[in-house]
Amino acid sequence: MSLYLDRFRLGMVVGKFSPLHRGHEHVIQEALKACEQVLVLGYSQPPLPGCDRIRRMAWVARRFQHESSRLINLQIDDAWVQQRCAERALPWRPMPPNDADDDTQQAWLAWLLKGPLGLRPDAMFASEAYVTPTCQKLSQTFDRQHPVSASLIRRDVHAHRAWLHPLVYRDFVQRVVLLGGESSGKTTLAQALAESFQTTWVPEYGRQRWEAQQGQLSLEDLMDIAHIQIETEESALNDAHRYLFCDTSALTTLGYGGWMFETQPEALLNLAQRRYDLVVLCEPDFDFVQDGTRRDFEFQRRQQRWYEEQLAMRGEPVVRVRGSVQARVAQVRAAVEARGGSIKP
Repeated sequence: MSLYLDRFRLGMVVGKFSPLHRGHEHVIQEALKACEQVLVLGYSQPPLPGCDRIRRMAWVARRFQHESSRLINLQIDDAWVQQRCAERALPWRPMPPNDADDDTQQAWLAWLLKGPLGLRPDAMFASEAYVTPTCQKLSQTFDRQHPVSASLIRRDVHAHRAWLHPLVYRDFVQRVVLLGGESSGKTTLAQALAESFQTTWVPEYGRQRWEAQQGQLSLEDLMDIAHIQIETEESALNDAHRYLFCDTSALTTLGYGGWMFETQPEALLNLAQRRYDLVVLCEPDFDFVQDGTRRDFEFQRRQQRWYEEQLAMRGEPVVRVRGSVQARVAQVRAAVEARGGSIKP
């Protein structure tokens, strides 16, 4: 049973949502119980790393997709407000910085609601200590609290991942792809990295398809392989912690389009543009293993040269690994630690 006997017409939840965490979600859920509609208004000046307006829009939309008809999801920045003011022939007021005092923040919010947005909420819902006394009083009606703040989460999003829904946390997972010619140890290394970093990995779907069809692949099969490889990665992000290790990518499928059929369709070229936070290029520095699905040593060398050329053109972060599996794991870990544990730009 709802605690709210009379429903408000329009409720409002204001925050940075950087990132959207379970505390935010609880406040929004309570507002939805009490209101016919809820305005979820998010802004930050400056935007915080990994939490731009588009991402915030997506997080709220994902988590409240079943309430989309009752939710007004407005994640804004200065450019958005400027455009809105131009459409309404209103003078523009720049967004106050995050460290502005409460009076400045409240005055700008009142201007935003009355002018550019043209909305008059009947109730405001919040749970953090810096909000106005009215918001604090409303938050006392909540039946439970989530004692966390986005600022705390931002200090180490992975240590506080329990406060984030997987559909939000997944955008902070760093994707690492392993590339290299046939029999260069990608699969073994992907498994070892996932174990070492206590996360998950994505197997090479193309190999599964090749084995299932006994090596009889068409160009259409390659398109399916690329799509399914990407879909599998996207699904695995929900279970990953900090890193997701991917045994190959659609770039490999693109290569096989040329090697097998001497063609690389535009659709496959587009899929192969998918970028990763780090590329691990495995050196073929041990004996070639013929398992019945591979071609020969010379083809492996040809593949390796092609990967080197492609990666040079793409300009993505690359670490080349060689030696034993343990040595390669150590080389990847060193590359990550050299970037302070983060391989995102």
